[in-house]
Amino acid sequence: MSGGVEYSTFVCGIGGQGIQLVAKMVALAASNEDRFVMFNGAYGGEMRGGKSMATIHIGDAPLHALPVAARANAAVVLHHRFWEDPSSRMDADALLVVDAETASTVVAGPEQTLIPIPASEIAREIGSPLVTGMALISAFNTISGAVAHENLLAAMRKLVPAHRAQHVERNARAIDAGRDAAHDLRHVFELRPTGIAA
Repeated sequence: MSGGVEYSTFVCGIGGQGIQLVAKMVALAASNEDRFVMFNGAYGGEMRGGKSMATIHIGDAPLHALPVAARANAAVVLHHRFWEDPSSRMDADALLVVDAETASTVVAGPEQTLIPIPASEIAREIGSPLVTGMALISAFNTISGAVAHENLLAAMRKLVPAHRAQHVERNARAIDAGRDAAHDLRHVFELRPTGIAA
């Protein structure tokens, strides 16, 4: 592919799980590593329970991807609801990182790699279901090597608004725990370039 390597990741779930925040964390961390990044969030009008999805494009050269991606190399799946649409847009050899408590309802293709992570369990141990997404996005990051762990932490601290500062410590614990949960899978999956013509 001319113009450099780029890849796309879907982050999927339902409103209230922090989908947009955790996806923005990866995008900001990649931007801070001087890479080319595009972020697109899509969600319904519901505050809780509606569809929530974000797409992150990362490349080492100016991007060719459209904001609304036709295909993705990887997905981070926090909930099976609304998964049908993005599942049909995954590459044949895509990486799927899924909360273990919803993994049985997410069907992977024959050449796709599905990795369940006990993100909900981690969140319960920390004492807040709100950090499930933090744990899962961190595990995905560890498996794929998308960005440096310390940059993911820094992006979280930057993006959490001042009136929610009390959540920063628990978020950081979840991010560290997600990394630890995926430690044996570190960089086991190399994200493939998205097949986008120049």
